Amino acid sequence: MKTISIKTKRRNEMLDITSIVYKTVKESGMKDGVCYVFVPHTTAGITINENADEDVKTDIINTLSKLIPYKDDYMHTEGNSDAHVKASLVGNMVTVIVHEGKLVLGTWQGLFFCEFDGPRNRKIIIKTV
Repeated sequence: MKTISIKTKRRNEMLDITSIVYKTVKESGMKDGVCYVFVPHTTAGITINENADEDVKTDIINTLSKLIPYKDDYMHTEGNSDAHVKASLVGNMVTVIVHEGKLVLGTWQGLFFCEFDGPRNRKIIIKTV
């Protein structure tokens, strides 16, 4: 298991962490198995999606912001209720198959850390089995 620290720069953003995860898998020496990527935060998430076109990240963030606005009739008083809802929808863990030492992803797929309450210092936990 390895914990990676990252720093986000904006309130809402998606950071491509594919190379970080791949490097961790390579360092583990695992050839075939499973890689779990977990985000231990209630206002951030992780997802797999297209990493070839930067506009996809923008579209995802913009759509989530339209569906779940920053200011609304929320009961939670910390001012980050939208971030909690977005994180719940996106999820806090992904599982990736590892075959012959490589992440099994589609041609256009990458792994993204999703920040919904930044900027913050965050952690990503990677476990290979």
